[in-house]
Amino acid sequence: MILINLLPHREAKRRQRKRSFFITLAVCALIGVGITGVWYSVLQQMTSAQDSRNAFLKTEIARLDNQIKDIATLRAEIEALKARQKAVEDLQTDRNVPVHLLDELVRQTPEGVYLSSIRQNGAVVTVNGTAQTNERVSEFLRNTLYSSPWLERPELIEIKAAAGGANRDQRRLYEFAMRVTLKRPQSSPPPAAAASGPAPAAPPVKAS
Repeated sequence: MILINLLPHREAKRRQRKRSFFITLAVCALIGVGITGVWYSVLQQMTSAQDSRNAFLKTEIARLDNQIKDIATLRAEIEALKARQKAVEDLQTDRNVPVHLLDELVRQTPEGVYLSSIRQNGAVVTVNGTAQTNERVSEFLRNTLYSSPWLERPELIEIKAAAGGANRDQRRLYEFAMRVTLKRPQSSPPPAAAASGPAPAAPPVKAS
């Protein structure tokens, strides 16, 4: 016996496929919403962690800025202290300059040269005196140029025969004027310079 299905089976299958599609769509939507929620939560955590790091960095930067300001202040104080120390050292050196100047002139003045006046203007010293010969004046210039740690750049201003001047041996005397520059050594003259033999005899120096 042959059975014939007269029910609308195509419509039933179509409805079943539509129901399966909507169920699958709903499941996919739920999965998508879940994934989106998880991703949003991860992003929120990452954002919160980054905000915390940013706040920490800002705090550290502010602290370092304060330290940099303190260092700049310390450097300024150190420079001011160095400037004051240099000023004190310069004053100490300047206080001893006349002593060194007279000592060097005594050491470097050769025999036969007599100094009559010494004038200082800043670092420039003008020396006037009388010499027995021109060679004595030349020797004085060489001594101040090569042998003195405190004098430099000697310059002869003038030399002339003394008017009516003659010594006991009837030798003509020469009046001269020269200019030297005081130099400021970085340290005191080495002891070897002070201990290097007796200084040449020189007449007393009279400063004007």
